[in-house]
Amino acid sequence: MSTLALIGLIGGLVTGISPCILPVLPVIFFSGGTQSARATDSGTGAVAVATKPASRTRPYLVIAGLVVSFSLVTLFGSLLLTVLNLPQDVLRWGGIVVLILIGIGLIVPRFEQLLEKPFSWIPQRNPDATRGGFTLGLALGAVYVPCAGPVLAAITVAGSTGRIGTETVVLTLTFAVGAAIPLLIFALAGRRVAERVRSFRKRQRGIRITAGVVMIALAFGLVFNLPQLLQRVIPDYTSSLQDKVNNSEQVKRALNLGGLVNDQNKDLDKCSDGAPELESCGTAPDITGIQQWINSQPLELNALRGKVVMLDFWAYSCINCQRSIPHVAAWDKAYRDAGLQVIGVHSPEYAFEKEPGNVTAAAKNFGITYPVALDNNLGTWTNYRNRYWPAHYLIDTQGTVRHIKFGEGDYQVTEKLIRQLLTDANPETKLPAATELQDDTPVVGDITPETYLGSTKRVNFAGTEEYTSGEKAFQFPDKQSTDSFALAGDWKLDTQSITPTGDSGQIKLNYRAKEVRMVLSGKGTVTVQNGGQTTTVQVDGTPNSYQLLATTTIQGGSLTATVGPGVQAFSFTFG
Repeated sequence: MSTLALIGLIGGLVTGISPCILPVLPVIFFSGGTQSARATDSGTGAVAVATKPASRTRPYLVIAGLVVSFSLVTLFGSLLLTVLNLPQDVLRWGGIVVLILIGIGLIVPRFEQLLEKPFSWIPQRNPDATRGGFTLGLALGAVYVPCAGPVLAAITVAGSTGRIGTETVVLTLTFAVGAAIPLLIFALAGRRVAERVRSFRKRQRGIRITAGVVMIALAFGLVFNLPQLLQRVIPDYTSSLQDKVNNSEQVKRALNLGGLVNDQNKDLDKCSDGAPELESCGTAPDITGIQQWINSQPLELNALRGKVVMLDFWAYSCINCQRSIPHVAAWDKAYRDAGLQVIGVHSPEYAFEKEPGNVTAAAKNFGITYPVALDNNLGTWTNYRNRYWPAHYLIDTQGTVRHIKFGEGDYQVTEKLIRQLLTDANPETKLPAATELQDDTPVVGDITPETYLGSTKRVNFAGTEEYTSGEKAFQFPDKQSTDSFALAGDWKLDTQSITPTGDSGQIKLNYRAKEVRMVLSGKGTVTVQNGGQTTTVQVDGTPNSYQLLATTTIQGGSLTATVGPGVQAFSFTFG
């Protein structure tokens, strides 16, 4: 139990200093001392603002409200709203409304008095601190969405499935406390400023108005998902630390990541990977924690009883998924009218894959017209105990999982089982001819494995330099093994990508494949030299996969990619 509490606390602390916390910092700062000025009525109907010392308890009450609200919403919010048959985002919208009301109250003192009248019967020594502080914390906790990670994913899955025990409660509370500690420091800093800075004390009215505007701005920003834009603009400076924590063996053992067992998914072990015949593996776990749907309104598996359902876990920059998608799309087209419902569960591997616009564009480019669920917090991924891109789950008309296939290949087997389930459901149905797409799955071991370039996920680096985040100079080694890469020139290494800092940087890749692709973003060019041939790739826009070379058979070779300024390189993928 102590290990679990420590994991929750550390996970929360890392989250509390990450970029996703930035949108709420201004509100937290102003909450520490700006509301020490209070609206008073002189008896003549005029409203004045009296200055009082900054509340000693207010910062603690704000953070306490946030911890309580976040913990309750995360653990019990989904269950409560389901019981009450209310939309899953009603608590978030309630928190946004409260933020707007508090903001208006700070700007318009008379409105603040109206808001507090219903609570005037409560005896309080410091009504400003207790009423406003804790209520503000409750509102922030309802709208606060921290960066996703395995700790939060474990909490979310437990809360959404009702598997809430002592361990889950401890993990949730310690995570919330860990995330709140940096916020408390910021709130105390705001109180300190209110106490020490003379101009701050003299301009209470203007500062109250500023605080109100900030709270209203946060509320409207949440409505239009502007914090996500801010997180995309600001580099995730905690990625390296998060990876070290999340990928540690202690965290994996404590949370059983990739295999988090609950009452919904405990029978999935009864299915073997890629079995040639149908199996019975228990009722399909819920689709949970979805941020947004593409090509469809939100779907629930219970409402799809009577249909054969295929869940396809994928990520748009994953080369394995890209080879699998044409088969999935073909099955959707061939068997949709016969009762097949395909649902793509987009579970991101990279941060840029969480951006809905990127996923929407990728789905369009791949010809995906079936529903796609954005599983950005990996809630459904974890609920299915999944660990692979792609992964296919076949669910029969009664809601039972009948087949699981991890990775590429065996498309004929999967299609045969789809046809069998459809025929079992309706023996009189006339199915179209089987699709005949070529299986391009490479033989395992014959091609170079996917090669990541970011500092925390780097594999197969052949250079002698230390490969850590920061700006560094590289040179090609004298010897370089197969299935490896090396750098030359000046580079900036980030956690997920690398960028040349000079006029250009070079990457030498020794590979085995019949197709080599590179995940790139930004604006600029990549020049590829391979066997005396030179190819220039134009890069423009959000991260995407670009083909560098293609041959008819798997071949070994060596290429040098010269990456121009303004281009970010994430990984090499092979076919």
